[in-house]
Amino acid sequence: MSSSLGVTAPLPSPVPANDVRQAQSWRWHPPLQWLWAWPFPLAVLLLWHLSSVLGWAPEQVLPPPAQVARTFADMLASGEIWSNLTISLVRVFTGFGIGLLAGLVLGSVMGLSSTARDYLYPLFKAFAQVPVIGWLPLLMLLVGIDEALKFLLIAKATLVPVTLNTCQGIQGVPHRLVEVARVYGFTRWQLLTRVVFPAATAPIWNGVRYGLTHAWLALVVVELLASSEGIGFLIVYGRQLFQLDVVLASVLAVGIVGLAIDKLLSLAEAWLLRWRKPGL
Repeated sequence: MSSSLGVTAPLPSPVPANDVRQAQSWRWHPPLQWLWAWPFPLAVLLLWHLSSVLGWAPEQVLPPPAQVARTFADMLASGEIWSNLTISLVRVFTGFGIGLLAGLVLGSVMGLSSTARDYLYPLFKAFAQVPVIGWLPLLMLLVGIDEALKFLLIAKATLVPVTLNTCQGIQGVPHRLVEVARVYGFTRWQLLTRVVFPAATAPIWNGVRYGLTHAWLALVVVELLASSEGIGFLIVYGRQLFQLDVVLASVLAVGIVGLAIDKLLSLAEAWLLRWRKPGL
């Protein structure tokens, strides 16, 4: 185990009870937070409706909200959204799985070994600076435009945040925890499984969340450019036929699914880190 797992951080000074009660009194109640989240999107929706009613924007350019809602409902009823969404989800989770596995391994290696980090980290940072779309021409020449292209680009989008958060999470493990484990005679395997990785769970999981979010965004971009099916293809198809209601309905589906994925990951994080004390 490299000594670069982390440096001993000073213990935080205790917070006076009066300050804690005062801070808690200023926290918004959860229902009130939800109320504050609604005015802006409702104002945007109202402005959208007024622009169509008052003729500020032609219907061919910006369909009214009611028309988009009807198109969305029709596409759900016909199964058009479901079939394309299923294809997109298979792609995103396959690419995400590849990038997740590679990111956990690479991030762990760089986090545990200072030698590996010295050799690999500069090259990885250069690799990470190139956006997903920048690899598209090269990969199209190497693997074509079939499913392998989409899997590799989605995996790349996942790989970067997972690797960086895993590496930083392991490096951030307090050195005092490692020393205590060594005093108790932990083997290297016990040190990793009982101290290092549990202590780094929170940053690693943040990398997983960011990785899946980036994978979903990369999927839509890839399907916009090189696909004949999927939710991104629906957006391109609607634009080619100048059916803006189809485009906006597809964008709505992308947003709903992305929000649902993030919410599920948030719930999974709360369950996975349920051992943490509130406020930590």
